[in-house]
This record gives sequence, structure tokens and C-alpha cells, in this order.
Amino acid sequence: MKRLAVRALAAGAIGVVGIIAGMPGAAVAAWPEKPVRLIVPTAPGGAPDIVARLFGEGLSRRLGQSVVVENRPGAGGNIGMQALVAAPADGYTIGYGNNATLATNRFLYSKLPYDPDKLVPIVGLVTTFNILAVNPSLPARSVQELINYARANPGKLSMGSAGNGTTSHLGGELFKVMANLDVTHVPYKGSTPALQDLVGNNVQLMFDNVPSIGPYVMARRVRALAVTSSQRSPHFPDLPTMAEAGLKGYELTAWAGLVAAPGTPAEVIERLNREVNALIREPAFRAQLDKLSFDPLGGSPRDFQALITSETAKFGELVRKSGAKVD
Repeated sequence: MKRLAVRALAAGAIGVVGIIAGMPGAAVAAWPEKPVRLIVPTAPGGAPDIVARLFGEGLSRRLGQSVVVENRPGAGGNIGMQALVAAPADGYTIGYGNNATLATNRFLYSKLPYDPDKLVPIVGLVTTFNILAVNPSLPARSVQELINYARANPGKLSMGSAGNGTTSHLGGELFKVMANLDVTHVPYKGSTPALQDLVGNNVQLMFDNVPSIGPYVMARRVRALAVTSSQRSPHFPDLPTMAEAGLKGYELTAWAGLVAAPGTPAEVIERLNREVNALIREPAFRAQLDKLSFDPLGGSPRDFQALITSETAKFGELVRKSGAKVD
């Protein structure tokens, strides 16, 4: 009888273990057991894509599973964010969020296919600045000369951007408001096609993140006039800030981070946050970021949420002043 009782207890214990192993908590503890998809809501080649692939490679190494970047451009990033919230909230699909998708689009579009306030902040990734550049054929070698030319030719200049709601777009809108210019905005699905049209003189000026536009500047395919940061960049020391160029108070930076769909397990959020912060602390990785003119963010999910909240207020005011609207 004792042997039967022991066998029964053992069988019961095995059954309990089996039940626990099948519970969600156990699945989370084993995360990730397969590749993780990172949705980037812009076209390949631009700064968001560069950042996502850089962090994706680092996270793949640290997690022991591939982090696969999937570009889903269109509608100012809304298509990509829609794909994020439509996916299962199991931690195997995460999103790349930035100024546009997390702060600005809510003011530009009458209706969004996702609620930015319900997305779960994971961690801030980077910040960077923009460069104002013009087609070399334009007779403007300074910001003031560009302003003078635009005022003398109202409505004749076109300004390309990486898409509605991006800092590429709103940096230009801020410029137009502060300088009182009549310039036509032409949005593209990402930096690459916009920069190609800037080189081809289909648009005459553009603000864009330095990792995207920097190579064009270095190759002298476009003429850089200023940076949008509060201080000069060590990578482009000869370029004045917009404030130094005459637009006092002009400052705009781009930022990005990782977000997840509502309901994503907290353990997954914590693991991703921990690994990104560890990655940022690696000297070799920081050197890669610096070479591309990115400043690392890191910090807690709460830190990233605080950034989103403050930037939402800032960009909301900018959209109101500029009158920018998509629909």
C-alpha cells in the first residue's frame, strides 16, 4: 500500500509539473524560443532602418535568437504600427517607435489605426539631429541666403521629407513658420527616395537625420547649410546650428525606441530593456553609434514614457503653429 501511495504521489507531482510547464509563465521564462520580429515603419535605407538593424544585430547576439527587421512603410508610419498591434502580444513582434508614430501622428491624422497611448514602452534607443541641405544648383550657401531666395520666389521651392510626421517633415515646418516662408512640402515613404529627388532637383531643400543625409553631404551630392541641434556636431564642425544661422530658438532632435503591443508579458519587456541597456554599455557598440552620429538613450520603460509624454506636448504645439495636417 505504501508503494502504491508513493507511486500515486510521484505521478501527481509529475502531472503538476507538466501543468506548470504548460502555463504562460513558463513560456515567458523560456522566451525567446524563436526569432523575434522587429517592425520598422519606414522604408529601408533611412536612419530608422539603420538604427533598427544595428540594435537587431546586437540583440540577436545577446538573446541567442535572431531579431529580424521587417520594413512596413507608409502613411507616416501608421501602417507599421497597425501591423504591430495586429500581431499576437507574445513578445515575438516588437516595434520601432519614433517622434512620428509615438508623438506627432495623433495631431496630423484625424484617425489612427492604433492608439499610441496604449503601446507599451520598452526602452529608448537613440537620439540624433537633422541637417538642412539644398540641391547644389540652388543659389544659397547659408540659411539666410536660402531664406532670402525663398522669400523672393514664394511658392516655387519644394521641400522633401522622409514622410508626414517625421522630424524631417516637422523640422521643415518649423523652419517655414519661423522664417515666414511659402514652401511646398512633398512627403516620401522614407529618406532614401526623398534624398534621391533632392539630388535630382525634384525638390530643392530637405531636413533629414544625419545618418541618412550625412553620406550625401560628404559626397557633395547635396549642400549642407546647418544642423538642428543646440550645439555644433563634432562630425560636421563647420556647420552652424540653426540658431547660429539666425533662427534663434530653433532646435529639433529625432529620437527612437522600442515599443510593444498592449498585453505583452512584463517579463519580456523587462528582458528586452535589460539587454538593450547592456548592449549600450558595450564600448564597441557605443563606438558604432557615435560613428553614425547617434547618441544612446537606454534607461527604464518609465524613462522612455516620460520622453514620449514631453515630446508629444512639444510636437503638438508645433503642429498647431504650423497648421500641418494630413487628413
